[in-house]
Amino acid sequence: MHRLAGKPAPKKMLLDVAQLERAFHDRDSDAASPARRVSFGTSGHRGSPLDGSFTAAHILAISQAICDHRAAQGIDGHLFLGKDTHAASAMAERTALEVLSANGAHVVVQKGDGFTPTPVISHAILQANRAAGHQADGVVVTPSHNPPEDGGIKYNPPNGGPADTDVTGWIQDRANQLLENRNRDVRRATTVTLRTRDLVMPYVSDLATAIDMDAIRSAGLKIGAAPMGGASIQYWPAIAGHYGIDLTVTDDTLDPRFGFMTLDHDGRIRMDCSSPQAMASLVKLKDKFDIAFGNDPDADRHGIVTRSGGLMNPNHFLAVAIRYLLRHRHEWPTTSLVGKTLVSSAIIDRVVAAEGRRLMEVPVGFKWFAPGLHDGSCCFGGEESAGASFVRRDGTVWTTDKDGILMCLLAAEITAVTGRDPSEHYAEIARDLGAPVYTRVDTPCSPAEKAGFKRLTPESVTAVTLAGDPITGKLTRAPGNDAPIGGLKVTTANGWFAARPSGTENIYKLYAESFRDEKHLGQILDEARGLVGRAMSAA
Repeated sequence: MHRLAGKPAPKKMLLDVAQLERAFHDRDSDAASPARRVSFGTSGHRGSPLDGSFTAAHILAISQAICDHRAAQGIDGHLFLGKDTHAASAMAERTALEVLSANGAHVVVQKGDGFTPTPVISHAILQANRAAGHQADGVVVTPSHNPPEDGGIKYNPPNGGPADTDVTGWIQDRANQLLENRNRDVRRATTVTLRTRDLVMPYVSDLATAIDMDAIRSAGLKIGAAPMGGASIQYWPAIAGHYGIDLTVTDDTLDPRFGFMTLDHDGRIRMDCSSPQAMASLVKLKDKFDIAFGNDPDADRHGIVTRSGGLMNPNHFLAVAIRYLLRHRHEWPTTSLVGKTLVSSAIIDRVVAAEGRRLMEVPVGFKWFAPGLHDGSCCFGGEESAGASFVRRDGTVWTTDKDGILMCLLAAEITAVTGRDPSEHYAEIARDLGAPVYTRVDTPCSPAEKAGFKRLTPESVTAVTLAGDPITGKLTRAPGNDAPIGGLKVTTANGWFAARPSGTENIYKLYAESFRDEKHLGQILDEARGLVGRAMSAA
C-alpha cells in the first residue's frame, strides 16, 4: 500500500492538461510499435497521449473503421456519441466528429456539450431501435476509471451492449491498416454535422420502469451520491428533482485533472468506485446518510457505502442485489438466467441456488450478457469489478451495458423496502451460506507466456486436489456459454482459483476464493501458482 493511499492528491502530481493536448495532436502513433497499435480489449481501445498510445491518429483510424463497419453491416440510423470528463475525451470527441461527419453518420450528442454515461448511450440505442427501420448504434469516449492522463473509446452495436469480439476484432484490424497507411484513407470533414438532444431526462424519467422510485421517496431516505467528477454529475440532481427524493451530491467538482480525488492503493489518481482508498472521501461521510454511493467517470460502475459497513466489496453487493431482485421482481420469468463472470465470487452461485434459479457463468466481459439482457432470457448480469445491469420490473430490456446509476438506485430501493442496508443483508447471506474470502494477484509474465494460456486444456491440469480438497472442476471454457475463458479455472467444494492473462499488460491475473479462511486462501494461491506453471509447461 502506498504511503499516500486514501489521502488527497498532492498538487505536484496533477495532470498538465495543455501538455496532454499537445501530445494528443502531435505524437506519432507509430503503427509499427505493438504498444501503440489499436488494441480493443473487453472495453474498447485505451491508452494515453503521453506515451503515444491514444492520439488523434488513433481516433481518426478507429472512427473511420467504425464507419466502414457500419457501411458493411447496413447500419444507417442515429449514432449516439457520448463522452466522459477525462481531458482526452473532449479532444477525442472533436476528432471523431470530423470523421463521422465526413462519412455521413447521423450523430446525436448531448446538448450543451454535456457528458453522457455509458448506460445512457445503451438506453438511447435500445429506445431508438424499438421501432423497425434504420438501426442506431453508439460510441462512448471514455477510459472508465483509469487515471486522468488516459483516454479510451468503445463501440456499442445496435443491441446496445459492448461489441462482440468479431466486431471489435474487425474494427481493430481495419484501424491498424489505416494507421499503417498513415491514415491516408480516412475521410475527414472541416465542418462537423451533428444533432444535439437532451439525453438526460429520457433516461431519468424511464428509471421508474426498472427501480421502485416511489418506495425510495416514501421511505424518506437521506442519500449521498458521489459522481467522482464524472458523467453522472448531471444525472443525480435530475433524478432527485424528478422523483422528489432527498439526495445530496457530495462533491460536484468538475476538474479534468481530478485533483479533488484521494489517491488509490498504489498512490495514483484513479476514479475507482470500488476502491476504499479512492472512495475515502465518501466513506468518511457514511454516517450522514442512510445509503450513499459513487460512480466512475462513465458511470458504468458502482460503489455502495453503508452506515453499517462502509464501502461494500463489489462481490458482496452483487450477491445482495441478486437475492433481493429474485425475491421482489415477481413479474420476472422464473426461467430467466442470472449471469456472472467466472471470476466473480462463488457466493453468487450459492445465492442463486438457494433461490431455486439457474446460473449462467461466462468469461470476463459484459458483452456476454448483452444478448440475454436484450431478449430477457437473462434477468441480471454482473462482474466482480463492480459492473452490472438487470432488466426492467416487467422483465424487458433496460440496458445491455453496465449501469452504475441503476445499481446505486437499487441499493437505495433495497434499503427503503426492507428497512436494512445492503451490508446488513450481506451479513445474513454470509451467516446462512458462508463467508468467503477473495483476492486477486497480478503476476508478471512474458508475451509468450501470455499466449500459452490459450493452449491450456482441462487435461493440462494433472493434480487431483487443491489446498486439501478434491478438485471438482477444471475449466478452460465457461460453463454458461462454452466460450473460451482465455485461461484456466479450477474449483473445489470450498474454494477455487482462476488465471487469465491481461489484455493490455504483461501480467496474468490470479483470482482465488476460499469459503474457509485466509490461511486456506493462501494455500489455494500457493498451489495455484504451481498448478498454472506445470499446466503451462505441459501445454
